[in-house]
Amino acid sequence: MMDYYSGSPSRHSNRRSSIRKSNYSFRRRRRQHNRIPILLLILLLVAVVGCGIFICIRQFQKMKPEKTPGNQSSVTVSGSVNGSSGSPTDPSASDPLDPGQETSSNSAVSSTSLLEQANFIAAGYDYDKAIELLKGASDYDQHPEYLEAVTSYEQAKETLVPYDLNKVTHIFFHTLIMDEDKAFDGDSDERGYNQVMTTADEFLKILQSMYDKGFVLVRLHDIAYETTDETGQTIMKKGEILLPEGKQAFVMSQDDVCYYEYMDGDGFASRIVIGADGKPTCEMKLDDGTISTGSYDLVPLLEDFIQEHPDFSYRGARAVIAFTGYQGILGYRTAASYSDSPTYEEDRQTASAVAQCLRDNGWELASHSWGHRDLGNIEYAHFKTDCDKWENEVESLIGPTDIILFPFGADVGDWHPYSSDNDRFNYLHNLGFRYFCNVDSTQYWVQFGKDYLRQGRRNLDGYRMWKDIEAGDDTSKRKLDDLFKAEDVFSSKRPTPVQWN
Repeated sequence: MMDYYSGSPSRHSNRRSSIRKSNYSFRRRRRQHNRIPILLLILLLVAVVGCGIFICIRQFQKMKPEKTPGNQSSVTVSGSVNGSSGSPTDPSASDPLDPGQETSSNSAVSSTSLLEQANFIAAGYDYDKAIELLKGASDYDQHPEYLEAVTSYEQAKETLVPYDLNKVTHIFFHTLIMDEDKAFDGDSDERGYNQVMTTADEFLKILQSMYDKGFVLVRLHDIAYETTDETGQTIMKKGEILLPEGKQAFVMSQDDVCYYEYMDGDGFASRIVIGADGKPTCEMKLDDGTISTGSYDLVPLLEDFIQEHPDFSYRGARAVIAFTGYQGILGYRTAASYSDSPTYEEDRQTASAVAQCLRDNGWELASHSWGHRDLGNIEYAHFKTDCDKWENEVESLIGPTDIILFPFGADVGDWHPYSSDNDRFNYLHNLGFRYFCNVDSTQYWVQFGKDYLRQGRRNLDGYRMWKDIEAGDDTSKRKLDDLFKAEDVFSSKRPTPVQWN
């Protein structure tokens, strides 16, 4: 790092020190011998000081950056761009000897930053957006690296092929266990955690295995989207997912992102918050009562993984996050039953802001019913009440929602397409739902309806992994091998066997 305060101050100091020593010696000799006239002493001192001043000026002039054509500094600096002004260690600061100039280093930092952004976007197969970003730069033609990158993006785009939408698998999780010792501590909740939940370590191993196998995360809205036909009728139209040959598209979802009261103290995150970087992250209560913010559940852990592996996400896709409403959402007690709480209105406002932050960062939001009910089998009056409560207490906070992930793996119909006389489907459709997901352990199950998309989901939890392990070499009973080997993922801290209630 070259700056105006490195090097020369010490040289100036040494020079002044030598002068002081010389003067001291001179005066001592004069007192001892009295051979030099006072006038000669004064003249000698003036000469020495003048010489010192002349040397300082010359050194300072040498340190000033030599100007190159275009009024740019030829000095290259390094460091982080922090926006401060005037500091010689700040590469974004202008030349203190010529205020208002932009240094070439600052331009280089901006150029590198823009190219890094474009490369990250292109890694997620959104080549058009990456090209648009670079070509939108005012100095695009002055950067050969931009031209080279655009050419490479265009070439890579030509290699993409349409993915078979009938082969998009859908995996799902519940809240991730962060502290296995607390979750598997032998209390009454252990059995349920062991059955339907996944540990953070298992989750990360699953992500790595799927990444290594070429899986790429896509949105439900990438598979199909609502539009109008030539007659003006609203329909669901198949989307187009373009991936390199050999890649496999999948959807991910997470149920019950509410952080229920019964989970407190059992090794889970406590709520989702907006981090300092503007992205959603999690809080977790520690043993000493303090709150720690970090990657304590699926949302920030998946975000971390995608930041490291941008080619794991198709055009910025993230997972579907589903809520019930009876204890609130995202760890905030937003249900009407908590209206007496002094923080009720604040919780509702914060939860709404966090939900919008999730949307802004690519996450899709969904209903998991209000009361975690079997919507296909409860009485119709209760079905309607539950749907209306979800709309009033949850959708009013998170905004319009067109995805429903049925609790208990249930559905409002059998495997046949929804019919026009299905009252429950009609009621949900009138509320705005267009994407309907049940649970199905088969590798793929996608149904394209005239005005809806339906998909089966695969539970990647303790019970499903244990069933694969129990099956041994019987491939007919193993359901996860296309994603990962259960034996390589399953936590050694889980109580076994993992039995269903």
